[in-house]
Amino acid sequence: MTEAVPPLPSRESMDFDVVIVGAGPAGLAAAIRIKQLDPELSVVVVEKGAELGAHILSGAVIDPHALDQLIPAWRQDEDRPLTTKVSSDRFYVLGPRRAIRLPNFFMPRLMSNHGNFIGSLGNVVRYLGKQAEALGVDIFPGFAGAEVLYGDAGEVLGIATGDMGVGRDGHLKSGFTRGIELRGKYTLIAEGARGSLAKEIIAKFHLDADREPQKFGIGLKELWRVDPALHKPGLVQHSFGWPLDDHTGGGSFLYHFEDNLVSVGFVVHLNYANPTLSPFDEFQRFKTHPSIAPLFRDGQRLSFGARAITEGGWQSVPKLVFPGGALVGCAAGFVNLPRIKGSHNAIYSGMLAAEHAVTAIKEGRAQDELSGYEDAWRRSPIGRDLYKVRNAKPLWSRYGTRAGIAIGGFDMWLNEIFGASPLGTLPHGKPDYSSLKPLAEVTPIRYAKPDGKLTFDRLSSVFVSNTNHEEDQPCHLHLKDLSIPIAKNLPEYGEPARLYCPAAVYEVVYRDEETKKDPRFVINAQNCVHCKTCDIKDPAQNIDWAPPEGGGGPNYPNM
Repeated sequence: MTEAVPPLPSRESMDFDVVIVGAGPAGLAAAIRIKQLDPELSVVVVEKGAELGAHILSGAVIDPHALDQLIPAWRQDEDRPLTTKVSSDRFYVLGPRRAIRLPNFFMPRLMSNHGNFIGSLGNVVRYLGKQAEALGVDIFPGFAGAEVLYGDAGEVLGIATGDMGVGRDGHLKSGFTRGIELRGKYTLIAEGARGSLAKEIIAKFHLDADREPQKFGIGLKELWRVDPALHKPGLVQHSFGWPLDDHTGGGSFLYHFEDNLVSVGFVVHLNYANPTLSPFDEFQRFKTHPSIAPLFRDGQRLSFGARAITEGGWQSVPKLVFPGGALVGCAAGFVNLPRIKGSHNAIYSGMLAAEHAVTAIKEGRAQDELSGYEDAWRRSPIGRDLYKVRNAKPLWSRYGTRAGIAIGGFDMWLNEIFGASPLGTLPHGKPDYSSLKPLAEVTPIRYAKPDGKLTFDRLSSVFVSNTNHEEDQPCHLHLKDLSIPIAKNLPEYGEPARLYCPAAVYEVVYRDEETKKDPRFVINAQNCVHCKTCDIKDPAQNIDWAPPEGGGGPNYPNM
C-alpha cells in the first residue's frame, strides 16, 4: 500500500509595497530608486544566489552614465566598485593565424568605450546591495522566486519563494521549510535573461505578441591573473571571425583591469546551425590563437562562468507591463549587442520602472498595469541606445559575419548621423531553437583535447565556478517528454544538449560504449551553472529550467 503524502503546511505571508525578484543591477537600481523617492515605502528583493553577486556574470566594460544618475557620488566612495578606466580600445578580425586590427575611425561613434570602466559587474551588484540596505531595503539572498501568485482576476499579487528540504523523490526531509509568500502592490521581475518567472508571465499575458522572437547568445568567461609584464590596465580588445565560420555569429573580448587581472570571454549566438558545435570548446580554441595565447602563458585561471544573454534588441523587447508588475533589465532584453553592453540599460530600466511604481502607489493604485513605464522606455536613454543598433543582429544573421558586420556598421552610422535607416527595422525571423540543421546536412566539428594549462575541460571549469547544489533535491531541469532526447534529438541532431551546455550537465551514456547500444539520457543537475542555454536552444523545446533550492548554483568571485 502506497503511503499517503502529507499535505504541505500553509505558507507564511509578508506584505510589501514593492516585491523585486532578482538582485542584479536592474532589481537593485529599482529598489534604490523607490527608496530615494519615498523612504516610507517597503521594498523587498529576493535573490536565488547564496549571496549578492554570486550569480552575476558579465565582461564587463560598464557605461557609467546610468550609475551616475542613480548614485551621483559613487565615484567619491572609498569602496567604489569601478576604478579602471578604459585607456585603449581595439577591434580585430581573426583568421586561423593572423589578427588584423580595424582602425577605430571605421567604427560608429557609439562603439567607443571612451569614459567607460572595466571591472566586475558582480562587485557593482555588491556595492548596490550595500546602498540599498542602507536605505532600508530588505534583501533576501539564498531564496529563489519559484512561483507567481495570482489574484482572482489574474493579476500578479507577488511571488512565493521555493520550498527547502524536499528530497529527490519528493519526500519532505527533516529540515523541510515551506517557502514564503511575498505579496506587493507591484512586483518587478529582474531575473535576467530567460528567467523562469518572466517566461511564465510573458506567456500568460502574451507580452511577446506582435514582437519579433527574442534572440540569445551564450557568453562564456574566464578570469585570469597574468604576467605583470603583459598586463595593460585599461585595455579593451574585441574580435570576431576565427574560430567561428562566417555563418556563425559571435566574438571575443579581452579586458585588462586591476591587480594583473584579465577577463577573457567568448560569445556564440544561439542561432547557430551545426548541432556538433560546442560554444565551450570554441571558447577554449579561441585562446590558442597566436595573437591571444602568449598573454596567458605564465598566467593562472581563477574562475569560469557562463550565462545566456539577450540579443534581440529593439524589435524583440516584449510588452513590459502586466497587471501587477513589470519586467526590468535583461528579463526584458535590453542588451545592446554591438556594444556588448546591457548593465547601463538594466539600471536605467530599474529606475524608470521604480519611478512609475512610486507614482502609482502615491495615487492609491495597486496591481494594475504601469502603462507609463511601457510608454516611456522607447523615448528614454534605453530606447535611444537600442534603436540605433536595431538592424545589426538581423543583418549579421542574414549575411554572415563579414558582410553582415560591414552592412550593419554602415547602418549604425546612418542611424547615428540621420536618426534613420533606409532599411527601416528588419525582422529577426525564426527563434534560435529552430535553427539547427540535421546531422546528415553538416560537417562534424572536431575539437582538440584540452592541455589543462591554456585550455580546459568542462568539469574542471565547473569546479572553478564554485558551483554547488544540494544533491538530494528534485531535479530542476524538467523534461516535458522523457523520450525526446533519445528517440528524436539523438538520431536527428546527435543530442546537442551534450555540446551546447558548458557544464557537462547532459550526457548520453550507453550500456555498451563500443557498439553504442541502449543509449540513456543522463542529467547531472548538480553541475548546472544556471546559464539557461538548454531552455533556449533545445530544438524540441523540451527542457524547462526552473530554479533549484535557493542558494545553489555558482558563486562567482570578482566576475
